Amino acid sequence: MSLKGKTLFITGASRGIGLAMALRAARDGANIAIAAKTDTPHPKLEGTIHTAAEAIEKAGGRALPLVVDVRDEAAVKDAIDQTAARFGGIDIVINNASAVARTSVADTDMKRYDLMQSINTRGTFMVSKYAIPHLEKAPNPHILMNSPPLDMQEKWFAGSTGYSIAKFGMSLVVLGLAGELRGRIAVNALWPRVTIATAAIKNLLGGDRVMRMSRTPEIMADAAHAIFHKPAKTFTGQFLIDDTFLAGEGITDFEKYRAEPGEPLAGTFFVPDHPPAPAGVEIAGKRWD
Repeated sequence: MSLKGKTLFITGASRGIGLAMALRAARDGANIAIAAKTDTPHPKLEGTIHTAAEAIEKAGGRALPLVVDVRDEAAVKDAIDQTAARFGGIDIVINNASAVARTSVADTDMKRYDLMQSINTRGTFMVSKYAIPHLEKAPNPHILMNSPPLDMQEKWFAGSTGYSIAKFGMSLVVLGLAGELRGRIAVNALWPRVTIATAAIKNLLGGDRVMRMSRTPEIMADAAHAIFHKPAKTFTGQFLIDDTFLAGEGITDFEKYRAEPGEPLAGTFFVPDHPPAPAGVEIAGKRWD
């Protein structure tokens, strides 16, 4: 399987999961548009669109770094048009950019609430909207959201209602677009079963300990890579959990994705009870065999 010559437009690709997905495609010789806000170094977060571009080129891909705030309609449209003009089209869109604040309703600042809705749900909606005309010209076009299955339970909202609305909003875009574009463009969601070792998780959930209990972003990158080889006309409307999907693709070794061998794995939020984890995977003391 190869993405050689394919063009990917990835939001939030300057670091973390977005960058890992970009590098996986770059190793095939893909073209990557890095659509992110970080143009200059951030005091707390590693990576900029320029360091990401260097890494992509070094990995074997072609990079187009673009300063994009996914809340800005003109900037989004221009970035998508620039990508199509530079590389001759767009084959894949990954909506990865998100804002996070897992706080109760009483403790959520409305400015932060608006930020999460405008980046997560509205940004995903808008990027997808303006990419559709370009994707319709591609031979096997895909849109992928980094968002969870639509498992509507109180426990996923209590204590983080604002964030949960915004994140599930991304998945609602999957639900609607999959129906609108069925048979033309694949629209799917991918979510990790275990926390992923990124700066966002470190800052959100409590430092080095949770990082050691996480998996590396490469598990999400490998899952996305496999998704993009599925036939767009039929493989759509799926809400996938990374390790279960990879197990279905014949992957049996999940130890290689551990951030720290020997550490217990910390389950992430929004993961429903079904489908279960692959055989032998143990999370927070629970084992599926």
